[in-house]
Amino acid sequence: FIVFVLIFALLVGGVLAFDKYSGRGRVKKFASALETGPAADTIRFEADLLGTGDEKGLANLKKVLDRLSLTGKISKLLVQAGVGWSVTRFGLSSVVSALLGGWVGLMTQMAVNPELSALLLGSVFAMVPFGYLRFRRKKRIAAFEEQFPESLEFLSRALRAGHAFSMSLDLLARESPEPLASEFRRVYSEQNLGSPIEEALRNLAERVPLVDVGFFVSAVLLQRETGGNLTEILDNLAFIIRERFRLKGHVNATSASARMTGIILTLMPVGLAFLLNVVNPGYLETMVEDDLGQKLIVGAVVAQIIGYLIIKRIVDIKV
Repeated sequence: FIVFVLIFALLVGGVLAFDKYSGRGRVKKFASALETGPAADTIRFEADLLGTGDEKGLANLKKVLDRLSLTGKISKLLVQAGVGWSVTRFGLSSVVSALLGGWVGLMTQMAVNPELSALLLGSVFAMVPFGYLRFRRKKRIAAFEEQFPESLEFLSRALRAGHAFSMSLDLLARESPEPLASEFRRVYSEQNLGSPIEEALRNLAERVPLVDVGFFVSAVLLQRETGGNLTEILDNLAFIIRERFRLKGHVNATSASARMTGIILTLMPVGLAFLLNVVNPGYLETMVEDDLGQKLIVGAVVAQIIGYLIIKRIVDIKV
């Protein structure tokens, strides 16, 4: 137990030390000291570019992620979640969570035996950082989607006032709340540092995987190639997005009960099995050790997964 606590403390200390002593952490600390001005925007953008997880101290962990072809996907998730983590820090957080879950499984023995409990809870706890990032990503994108129509109207007013499109992006980044401000600040910083505006807008569409953002990028790029009244295009696009957002909210409110039913029906058998084993340890041991019982358990798990996927497919209405 003491050895486990020491290993756990060392791993947690390593996680907390990355941002403090890495180059990315120093750049972000310097950027936070600058409250306003274009230099702060540039430094914050450079700090984001450094957040790809290239720490030398944990190169072996990063190599494992590279071999599993997970680095690119995790980097994209980290950028979309806006947490400022590196890939290596995410991997280490998952390892620490798995060790903590394994220790909890050994202490509580929620499954048939301590080894199975440690394996199950370790696997569940290992997914906690991923679930946290998914939650942050969903929340951030939802906030961006809600703010996006107003940003299009802001760009339209700035263009009518005589500002260039690039300067309108800078004004939008300064006047908008998060997460809209950081995303458009990055677009402005990319083109300000020499990247073509077309590439900067495509990067925005990749960081924010919304249909509305894709429409905006396509409309702007098409207008730059063929011409036309960009202010009118932005106003019409803002109206369409706002109506679509209203319809999407109505659909989500209508299907909320069906989604909750699917979650409850999926988690109820698992929760009842764990509680039954806690109340009466060994009650399910005969079923787990018997060949027919093992087949029934596998069949039940597969049936639960299939049922959840079917319910999710039914209530997943695209708007």
